[in-house]
Amino acid sequence: MRARWGRDVGRLWSAYAVSTYGTWIAFGAFPLIAVHVLHASAFAVSLLEAAGPAVAAVVAFSLGPWVEHRAKRPVMIAMDLIRFAALASVPVAYVLGVLSYGQLLVVSVVSGTAGIAFNAASGAYLKHLVRGDRLLVANGRFEGTSWVATSVGPPLGGALAGLLGPVVTVMADAMSYLLSALGILRVRGGDVATPRDPATRIRRAELLGGLRFILRDRVLRRLFLNSILVGGLIMATAPLLAVLLLGRYHFPAWQYGLAFGVPALGGFVGARLSAPLVARYGSYRVMTVSGRLRSVFPLGLAFVRPGVPGLLTVIVVEGLLITCMGVFNPIHATERLRRTPKAHTARILSTWSAVGKLLHAALIVLWGLLATLTGPLAAITVSGVLLLATPLLLPGRADFAADTAAATPASVATASVTPLIAPSAAAGSRSGSRRRPRRVRPPGPG
Repeated sequence: MRARWGRDVGRLWSAYAVSTYGTWIAFGAFPLIAVHVLHASAFAVSLLEAAGPAVAAVVAFSLGPWVEHRAKRPVMIAMDLIRFAALASVPVAYVLGVLSYGQLLVVSVVSGTAGIAFNAASGAYLKHLVRGDRLLVANGRFEGTSWVATSVGPPLGGALAGLLGPVVTVMADAMSYLLSALGILRVRGGDVATPRDPATRIRRAELLGGLRFILRDRVLRRLFLNSILVGGLIMATAPLLAVLLLGRYHFPAWQYGLAFGVPALGGFVGARLSAPLVARYGSYRVMTVSGRLRSVFPLGLAFVRPGVPGLLTVIVVEGLLITCMGVFNPIHATERLRRTPKAHTARILSTWSAVGKLLHAALIVLWGLLATLTGPLAAITVSGVLLLATPLLLPGRADFAADTAAATPASVATASVTPLIAPSAAAGSRSGSRRRPRRVRPPGPG
């Protein structure tokens, strides 16, 4: 990656990789701490899983405009340091004997909020560093890294938690954010920010501006609705599948880890195939086919049964699903960035993430109630049936191919950004990472 896009993108990718691996190594650490250290009830654990991200999403609505008007690299560094401090407080409190459920809830909210702000800033910054057709390939590399971490991280974290306890994995996650901040600190590719009158306070209209822009653009609106519904329906079944496999079917813990670790490698394969497939068949066709297939395969989980056949069913279904997601997600992320004005990228990305997290939390609670009434397998089946309808929300060919400028207000699409480095320092690298920021033009149809 350094050779193709320059050192700055390589450093940004390295920072992302470190923090992503740290996150997946600590996957499930908070519920384990809540159960085994604090002896929390099942309801309290569910509340910890849903309430933290939901509150973070509400808070994050005000962060979009805040991130938008600031240099993106310092924001990313600050958010990494905030997450480091929040997560590091857990092992410190544990050693001192003062760790509480309330602290876990606060840390979940703080780290979730900082994560949304970081993702908004990093998406805008990646758009600044990588331009043109290389953006899809770059998104594919980041997506592939995420899936490899998803595959490798939980087994490593489980082994580490088994040997030293879940508090140690939280400390490892905290250190990963510190290393990420140090990596981003080494990036020298300049920065951009949208100018704002210092005397002007953030108005309520600004807080919802990202949502208005998404809903006004036909392609973004359909991508938005499709992505948050598909993600929400899939996430809603994750805890139910755990209850089904570990509880009712009595799968050993290593089989449960295998059932979700091995399929994650399909995400890496899909992410690497995404750009070559687009080069051969075009963005619309590849995105539509992979988007439809990822909505079909989850219904296969309705046929999960005990024993080895059930284990193989989960591995095959999840593997096909995640492979399709690995192909779809880089195209989706690239199209979203291309159709978003640079001046408002951070606000739109934070809004997208915040609304998604709110919906996911609501569906997790709703499907928990449904599983209580009907059983986990029936609730999983209902989710699979509903997912079959979500491809109807994907953009049509005419909308996808239409000129984005026709759907984007000129005052927004041509908004300028303020360069934060001198023109002489930003001149002419082939990688695109040191070019001087320029006026945003309406992105192409992709």
